[in-house]
Amino acid sequence: MLTLQLIKEQRDRVINGLNKKHFNGAEEAINQVLAIDKQRRESQQQLDANLSEAKKMAAQIGGLMKQGQKDEAEAIKQKVSQMKETNKQLEEQMKKAEEDLTALLCTIPNIPYDEVPEGSCAEDNHVVKSNLRECHEGDTVGNWDVNPSLGIDNPLPHWELAKKYNLIDFDLGVKITGAGFPVYIGKGARLQRALINFFLDEARKAGYTEIMPPTVVNAASGYGTGQLPDKEGQMYHCEVDDFYLIPTAEVPVTNIYRDVILDEKDLPIKNCAYTECFRREAGSYGKDVRGLNRLHEFSKIEIVRIDKPEHSKESHKEMLEHVEGLLKKLELPYRILLLCGGDQSFTSSICYDFEVYSEAQKRWLEVSSVSNFDNYQANRLKCRYRNAETKKTELCHTLNGSALALPRIVAALLENNQTENGIRVPKALVPYMGCDMID
Repeated sequence: MLTLQLIKEQRDRVINGLNKKHFNGAEEAINQVLAIDKQRRESQQQLDANLSEAKKMAAQIGGLMKQGQKDEAEAIKQKVSQMKETNKQLEEQMKKAEEDLTALLCTIPNIPYDEVPEGSCAEDNHVVKSNLRECHEGDTVGNWDVNPSLGIDNPLPHWELAKKYNLIDFDLGVKITGAGFPVYIGKGARLQRALINFFLDEARKAGYTEIMPPTVVNAASGYGTGQLPDKEGQMYHCEVDDFYLIPTAEVPVTNIYRDVILDEKDLPIKNCAYTECFRREAGSYGKDVRGLNRLHEFSKIEIVRIDKPEHSKESHKEMLEHVEGLLKKLELPYRILLLCGGDQSFTSSICYDFEVYSEAQKRWLEVSSVSNFDNYQANRLKCRYRNAETKKTELCHTLNGSALALPRIVAALLENNQTENGIRVPKALVPYMGCDMID
């Protein structure tokens, strides 16, 4: 969540940033934060004054008793007793103000960096890079008309290819669980495992430490990374135990550093994790959810960094280069989008999406989001580091990205590599698959 210091010192910048994110009632919310904080500080000041006065009165009582002035001492005792009741009320007011302030701050999103473009929806996102052609300033998704021609006659969509080569059984998944829970079979399962191992090996080569975290977390973990309060109802909730199935490995991996003070020399911390991910995808329907396009359970490799503020932008750049390198090795047509303010997530300061082209569906599929959250998550997590020079503790910056999510990568690989004799396996995956064709 946003820090009070930022809101108090840069009120106008915060309001402008929230407006760029199309957050309704930005000025009203910030003014309310400041009003509650003022009330809390006034109660604290009154309480401090009362405690100081009570201490002086206690000293007076002792002196009066020694002098035999019992009536005067009793009168002061009565005042101290009344003051205790007032202090109790002040403490309750402060506690309520703290709770109201935290609850309100949790409803206010992070503010975008200055370089984030204006815009209200996905059509306004900027295409900043592609392996199809040179990008120019001002290119947006809305005016992007470059689609590759892969020379495949009458390409089949991945769900038909999966059936033809017995790779994925969507109907069996419906029988076992429901729609959005596919069953991978034979070379389909092997392709999943090949991609997981390939992505993890590439992350390890890039200096990431592999983590194998739980896929079920408590409410404090969901709160720490901003998934809770769950404003869109996308998380699966185990109500009896009050646990949540993770929507991404970002949640458990980042929460390793909740309530932790790190040494500056240990930053940046670089972790990666393979997990299953679970999303309700409430409100999703139509052709965009067919096959692997949108699932309730899917595999994903996540990269997570904890860094100090002055280096986090460099970390973000390195993460973007890592994800781009994966797509190059998979030989997929891709483009990189800088998301506009209105299409950014609740918690991010800046986010780039990676999309790959689907030959059969004639559409772009998002396969990764790489975000810098500045200190927004760290403030919720109380994730700090000790400055080596000043010895003071400061909030870290947190970053994460998909490297990569499997379902749409698999869809694009199947569709873009289909031939009359089967599906070609990219060279980078051949050692993991043990074959160069799926037939």
